[in-house]
Amino acid sequence: MRAAYIERLGPPELIRYGELPPPVPGPTDVLVDVIATTVNPVDTFVRSGLFRTPLPMPFVVSRDLVGTVVHAGPGAAGFAPGDTVWCNSLGHAGRQGAAAEQAVVPVERLYRLPAGVSPADAVTVVHPAGTAYLGLFTHGRLRAGETVVVEGAAGNVGSALVVLAAQAGARVVATAAADDADYCAGLGADEVLDYRAPDLADRLAKACPDGIDLHLDTSGRNDLGTVVDLLAFRGRVVLLAGAASRPVLPAGALYMHDRTVTGFVISHATAGELAEAAVTINRLLAAGRLRPRATVDLPLSATAEAHRMIERGELHGRRVVVTPS
Repeated sequence: MRAAYIERLGPPELIRYGELPPPVPGPTDVLVDVIATTVNPVDTFVRSGLFRTPLPMPFVVSRDLVGTVVHAGPGAAGFAPGDTVWCNSLGHAGRQGAAAEQAVVPVERLYRLPAGVSPADAVTVVHPAGTAYLGLFTHGRLRAGETVVVEGAAGNVGSALVVLAAQAGARVVATAAADDADYCAGLGADEVLDYRAPDLADRLAKACPDGIDLHLDTSGRNDLGTVVDLLAFRGRVVLLAGAASRPVLPAGALYMHDRTVTGFVISHATAGELAEAAVTINRLLAAGRLRPRATVDLPLSATAEAHRMIERGELHGRRVVVTPS
């Protein structure tokens, strides 16, 4: 079986492309022929060692796939050969990744792809959309009618946040580059503010006169000193980016108004939480509401280059589609 893998943690140059023994499914696993995978920033964190997690070596990189079921174990009821499926939680916590011709997926982490959805489109959005769902609902406790601010709304996770929040009946205020305003509005944002505006805090306050119920910043700036003062009573900040940021925590403004700051990373999500997110993701995939803005197609042999493109910041909202064939 051909795969993209590493034998130790480090830079993208350590990713090798070659033959590995085919994976062997257990009784509660499903063997999948991989149609497409992708590369997320978190994949570079795992490969480099920035995000520490148990990894079997040699380790196949990447966590997302769309593929076709080859074999389902006796404890993997509900799947049959030929089913088109997806997963967004391989490649960490002791699980081999998806950048290979075949992958083994635990049954509780595998979901059917809705009919008519392009595998190449789906594989690029299931991870950002999963992150968005968990940030909004599992950790952000979003309810219909609340005001959500999404900073960095034109990016991969940001755009999914806008779509999911709008679909849930929230009022969405987005920040993005001026050139991306129409794109964000098309996703469902009620108002789009230029993130470069020197008076952005004043504009946010004006756009959210009753305060911000939920704030998510995909850029990782995490300016809590400004944001917390803009929160409504019992407003929430969910941190999901900015591993190196060290913001000042305005404790008084938090505890005196029942406000909260919560951090999360999708890698710690339970199988149950991911399965709950998958229901919404599949519904929006089937409706055509989740899709990439633009893609870059690469062969499996170019996985190392895909990691380099992410680390050099070259994709600018495009998503990589990596195919084994």
